[in-house]
Amino acid sequence: MSQETPIRIGIIGTGQVAQTHMKEYRDMPSVQMVACADLDPAAAERSAKEYGIANVYADFRQLLARDDIDAVDVCLHNNLHRPVTEESLAAGKHVYCEKPIAGSYIDGAAMVDAARASGKKLGVQLFSLYTDDTLAALELIQAGELGEIYHARSTGHRRRGRPFVDGYGSQGFVQKAHSAGGALYDMGVYHIAQMLYLLGNPMVERVSGKTYQKTAMDAERRQASNYDVEELGLGLVRFAGGLTLDIIEAWAIHLDPFEGSYLVGDRGGIRLSPFGFFNSVGHLEMTSKVDLPTARLRWNRVRGDGAFYASAQKHWIAALQGKVDLVPSAEIALNTMLISEAIYLSDSLGREVTTDEVKALSKSTALVA
Repeated sequence: MSQETPIRIGIIGTGQVAQTHMKEYRDMPSVQMVACADLDPAAAERSAKEYGIANVYADFRQLLARDDIDAVDVCLHNNLHRPVTEESLAAGKHVYCEKPIAGSYIDGAAMVDAARASGKKLGVQLFSLYTDDTLAALELIQAGELGEIYHARSTGHRRRGRPFVDGYGSQGFVQKAHSAGGALYDMGVYHIAQMLYLLGNPMVERVSGKTYQKTAMDAERRQASNYDVEELGLGLVRFAGGLTLDIIEAWAIHLDPFEGSYLVGDRGGIRLSPFGFFNSVGHLEMTSKVDLPTARLRWNRVRGDGAFYASAQKHWIAALQGKVDLVPSAEIALNTMLISEAIYLSDSLGREVTTDEVKALSKSTALVA
């Protein structure tokens, strides 16, 4: 597609997550939202009116049958990602899918395989790959300032931030039948994927993990929610070549915020929040602050491609227009899913598990679309 060609988008699912997607598309002059679909016709009509979408469907397959749609944006619960993505790819559409890639590793792998077979692009919404701290860390890593990276940490903290039971979102977010997982699939996906991206998406060999659901919650909300996912996930990942990653992701924990995620190498280290670069010169231990707003300005105006990495959606559209190569967000999301599922498996078996075990034991959680 040429740079001048507007990208024509169909939105599948018009719930809470879709509102964020549609707001950003509305502000992008190179995007035209052609149609939206939702099982709830009233919800679809409200979104169509709000965002100026001319065509509304209750059946997403009617949307896919249109020949004036280049790509679809899948904004559904995790266990619907695979079937809708596969049908969309088969209909000749590029697919941008909300995170996580799916509800299980086997489903995510099927989506990646389907995209490769179709020749269409598959992107996954991972906003953390496009933040200023990620881009700054990537620049330092590519310049060799960290040397050989040997360990990283992925952290995510909410003190009381469980969907529905703590006051926001719907019950589906805390039910395995819809979401397949809790804190790791909701927020952990962003932090783990960010680390994988900066590490070059290395090959996972073994994982040890534990999950918890211990923090007290309102009794009526617990009963109404059928809450059966984890609120705290812990893991240690061993990659090929000796690199390691430890993980702590909390929806609810009686602690103040954790230190931000970090990476350490034999020449330097980076903490992402607050952003800092650490190294030594001779006998001097150096701690450097980085001016991220100025870096963003120069990525935009000097390097010239900053706008194409300003958000997950802006990058996705730029890639469809042929302005940049697509960041392999689907492959990174799949590796993130492998790690998360390995943590669950390790917890259930009470021991470290291998990548081969996760792949062999992964079961589809996909629902009939």
